Amino acid sequence: MAESSSGSCNNGSPIASLAPDHLFTILLLLPIDSILSLSMSCKKFSYLATCDALWESLCRRDWGSSAFDALKSSLHLQQHPLLPWIRLYKQVSKLDSVCCYKLTDPDPDPDPDFISPTPRASHSLNFVSGCLLLFGGGCEGGRHLDDTWAAYIGNNSQKIVKWQKIQTGIPSGRFGHTCVVIENYLVLFGGINDRGDRHSDTWLGQVSIHESLGISLSWRLLDVGSTSPPPRGAHAACCISSRRMVIHGGIGLNGVRLDDTWVIELSENQCFGTWHQIVSHPSPPARSGHSLTCISETQTILFGGRGLGYQVLNDIWVLHESEGYSKWVQVFYDLQNVPAGVSLPRVGHLATPIVGGQLLIHGGEDSFRQRKDDFWVLDISRIERMHPTGLSSKRLLVNKWRRLKPQGYKPGCRSFHRACIDDSGRYLYVFGGMVDGLLQPAEPAGLRFDGELFLVELVLQL
Repeated sequence: MAESSSGSCNNGSPIASLAPDHLFTILLLLPIDSILSLSMSCKKFSYLATCDALWESLCRRDWGSSAFDALKSSLHLQQHPLLPWIRLYKQVSKLDSVCCYKLTDPDPDPDPDFISPTPRASHSLNFVSGCLLLFGGGCEGGRHLDDTWAAYIGNNSQKIVKWQKIQTGIPSGRFGHTCVVIENYLVLFGGINDRGDRHSDTWLGQVSIHESLGISLSWRLLDVGSTSPPPRGAHAACCISSRRMVIHGGIGLNGVRLDDTWVIELSENQCFGTWHQIVSHPSPPARSGHSLTCISETQTILFGGRGLGYQVLNDIWVLHESEGYSKWVQVFYDLQNVPAGVSLPRVGHLATPIVGGQLLIHGGEDSFRQRKDDFWVLDISRIERMHPTGLSSKRLLVNKWRRLKPQGYKPGCRSFHRACIDDSGRYLYVFGGMVDGLLQPAEPAGLRFDGELFLVELVLQL
């Protein structure tokens, strides 16, 4: 056994004789719990396992290089004194609150120079090339929208956002479509128009920023050959690699809910894409209004939605993908961290990956059409480390859910809103959705569309 932290590493263990740089490399391969355990074994390990250089590397490893660099840059721009990386790592992993800021003012007499998107739901909102990009959605009377809006954010969170309307003409108006970012491109699929037609087209969009002309967006219909998913809307999608996107479920022709899974891979020059269907048994039952979120290079999480019997779901599935291998596995969890009286099943919610490898869930509605304004973190760290054979067991995963305390502005309950996270993984921009009307809020006639943009900041004690 290794000696206590007050002793030295003189027990003859081969690892104790390694040079510090070799030990450093080994530590970077270990999970956090093992590193902390090792730090208590002797002074040499304690020094290495708590040094700032190691924890800076661990933050980069566990958060991803792009999120790490963007968060470090934003902290520098905000002139925050840089904490020891071990403290920052612990704060991110134990996140317990968010702070909301209102970014648009629905004042009846707005500034004539200030324009913003009209209220809507089931639209798309993306963060790409430092910009917010909003397209389409549904509005009053069941009508679709075909407008595109952009706002430049850059590398720093903004409390004032200036929207710019972009004239593109394509794609056609729709709601319930999906639009994901693959590198610096937008990939849009499907959706429903106000005649009830379902789409199965795939579009590729590219953003350009000009000093004099502002932001422009060019779309083109992607050549996908003869194979593509059946038409649908209200499905879920996410990017799963630098060239691939996965979709699942949705509402197809004649209002039938679907249970199929498809992946598209873009060519290296983005000139065409190839769709193929993933067949796995078991697999998530048919649903719509659910979420898909990529949590690692090989794993994607599906949560919630509305099932065939119109019931609202709270099950979690993981799509495990590696070269030549695809498998859906259900993850079972307990509800001991969910307070009594709180309904976890939801449809039309947000599910966004945030800094620290965590999944942020917000809003949605339950089986009684009661909309929500709560924020939850789903701890996915153990799921990421588990091989699909380990996930197959039906043992409960405990302490998976953690409710966050909201601070600041209260945006209200909503569903079928949309959000996107900035490059740092710390600032979430949320727009629109269905909100309660003044009368009979749970009835369809009591619903209204919202046109509010608000910022959700993950609160770190810097």
